[in-house]
This record gives sequence, C-alpha cells and structure tokens, in this order.
Amino acid sequence: MYGVNTAMSPRRARLAGVVLAATTVLSVLAGVVITSPAHADGVIAPTSFWLAQPDGGVLPVGNAPDLGSTPPLNQPIVGTTSTPGDGGYWLVASDGGIFSFGNATFFGSEGGHPLNQPIVGMASTPDGQGYWLVASDGGIFTFGDAGFYGSEGGQHLNQPVVGIAPTPDGKGYWLVASDGGIFSFGDATFFGSMGGSPLNQPMVGLTATPDGGGYWMFAGDGGVFTFGDAGFYGSTGNISTEPAQRVVSTRSGHGYWVVDQNGTSYGFGDAGSGPPPTQALLLKPITPGDNAVLFALRQLGKPYLLGGDGPNAYDCSGLTYSSWGWAGVGIARVAADQYQTAGVPVAHNALQAGDLVFWGSDTNDPTSVYHVAIYIGADQTIDAPNANEVVQVMTVDQPFWPSLMPNGRRP
Repeated sequence: MYGVNTAMSPRRARLAGVVLAATTVLSVLAGVVITSPAHADGVIAPTSFWLAQPDGGVLPVGNAPDLGSTPPLNQPIVGTTSTPGDGGYWLVASDGGIFSFGNATFFGSEGGHPLNQPIVGMASTPDGQGYWLVASDGGIFTFGDAGFYGSEGGQHLNQPVVGIAPTPDGKGYWLVASDGGIFSFGDATFFGSMGGSPLNQPMVGLTATPDGGGYWMFAGDGGVFTFGDAGFYGSTGNISTEPAQRVVSTRSGHGYWVVDQNGTSYGFGDAGSGPPPTQALLLKPITPGDNAVLFALRQLGKPYLLGGDGPNAYDCSGLTYSSWGWAGVGIARVAADQYQTAGVPVAHNALQAGDLVFWGSDTNDPTSVYHVAIYIGADQTIDAPNANEVVQVMTVDQPFWPSLMPNGRRP
C-alpha cells in the first residue's frame, strides 16, 4: 500500500495551503517570541521513553516496554512517533521506510520509491490509524486515514522543512522550516511565524495547543516561541545544553514538557514535576558524547570481564574507555584515573550524554573511586556493574552504588 506523493504543482500547492514566511513584525504581533532564560518553575520530570538510534536500535527506558528494533537498514532512522495511547511507535528512515512496533500499525511506506528530497519526519493521525511523512522540500506522503491537504513540494523554500504537526482533529497540519517559517494546510490556522527573524538556533519542531487555537515552536537549544492561544510557561534555553526534540502539551494546554533528545524532560506550567506521556525519541549524534553513548548502547547485554575493554566483554572503566575511544577521544583506562584526568569536572545537575559518573568508597578522596558509568540522560547510565551482571542500563542512584562522587567528568 503506497501513500500519496504530494510533490505538487505550484498552482495546487498554493490553493491547498497558506504559504507563510512571515516578517519579523508579523511574528512579533502574532506570537510571543521567547528567547529569555527558562521559567523558574521548570523542573526535571521522571520519564519513560524509547530511545531510538540512527541504526534502528531502540532502548526502552523507565517503564517503557521493550517492543523491538529494526532489521538492518538501507538508510538511517530520521524520525520517531509514538502512538496516541503510548503503546507503540513508528520509526521512519530517510528513504521513507517505515517500521512499526507495539500497537503501531503499518499502513505503508515510501521505502524503495524515488524521492526528490529525503524524509525528515512523520506524525500520527489523532486516532493512530494513519500517518503523514514529510520531506525536507515540504513534500507530503499520506497513509491510512491521514488526509492530504497540500504540500510545499516543488516550491522554493528559504530553508528546509524540519517537521510536521497535525491539527487536533487530523483535518489539517502545519509544516515548520528550520528558519521558523510556517506553512498551514487544511483546517490548520496560521497564527504567526519566525520566518525572516534572527534565531540563536534552528527550529526543530512545532506542537499544537489542545484546541488547535495556537502552537508552540521550539528550537534546538530549547527556546520556545508561542503563537495564538499558546501560553509561554518556560524554556530550557539556560537549563539544558542537550538538543531539544519535543514540546509535549499537557491536557489543559496550560503547560508543557520540553524533552531533550537524550530523554531528559523539563516540566513547565501545570506539567509540574509529573512525567510526560511515553515518548519515542531519536538520539542523533551531534557531540562526541553522543557518539560515545551510541557505542555503549551497542554493547548492551555483553558480559562483564575484569580488565575487559571489548569487543566481547567489558569491565566498568573498559566500557567507558572504549566508548570514548570510538568517539575519537582518548581517556585513561582505570576509573580512578578517569575521575582525575578525563576532560573537565561537571556538576551532576549539568550532566550531558556521554559524561562519566563515578562512585568511590570515600567521596572526599579521588583515589578511592572504584566504579564508573556513562550517562545517557534522564538519570540513566550505561553500566558494566560486576561479574554477575551484563552491560545494562541503570539509574544513577542504584542502591548498591551509594557512594556517588561529588561530580562527573566530560572528556
């Protein structure tokens, strides 16, 4: 079953949707532009999520069930979407290949079909019985009960499209470009854009308010831009250095979570400290730390071996040593030496993907360090704990590692 390839003619595209690359004046009038520091009530929320990797591997974290990973891929995974009931997820590859897990149904794909430009994202219909794929040129491909309401395929864009967001009733959608330009189709209303306005970082997505009367745009640095009836409740611009990947609205629309690509969630407004719905996220390797995490994830399930640094078995510091080596950064081989010499110290509340977390018998004595693990995000680490365990994901505060050292390290 194939979708509708909507690389449309200029005439049809313009009739079907409203093409919006607003000026600075329009965006300021229509929406609230937020580049200010994060709201004081933003707190890290406990989170369950699926963490996908570009090679199609998927790690369940927290209470998220293990639903599987992809077979070998022709092209890398570029997008993820969870089902409306959080019981499954789809992965989409840059060639339009679709992989469904849990209660996510396969309705078709563009895998094996020629594309003018690569796929960059997807969105589920509100009932989970279909989905849209979007390409970087704004081309739209529809499957299942996802309707086609127009596209930007064949049109000149100042910057590529990076995401799609459906209206609450599924009878329209917005496309967002990396410069903050907005393109609205069907019953999606234009409330403003950042097209033509200076940005600190490119836009990465858009989320509609529950009533469809507005939307939040968000940038890779966690900056939030509000339009229509979308209220501003905070941003992670000065809280997190990890790339933001989602803004998830609360049911009321009076708050949201900003979710980083490593799974760390920050609640604002009436999101409070509660967890967001289970998200399917994609860890895109941007920093050496991201690459170290991706290497470590591929070692999950391998046995512990004292003195082991791979490829078949590891001890704790052998895993961190090999992971960072694969990322192109050399560090000491022994945990105590890593604690004293690997890169720079990092406070626990500033840990990023790939940072090293340490435990010792005397938290005041650096030479007492006896264990190390790699931080993923959301209080999770990749760990080679002991001879009775395999390489696995564990929380930072696992009860049998009580002596957490005062800081981590960033090689």
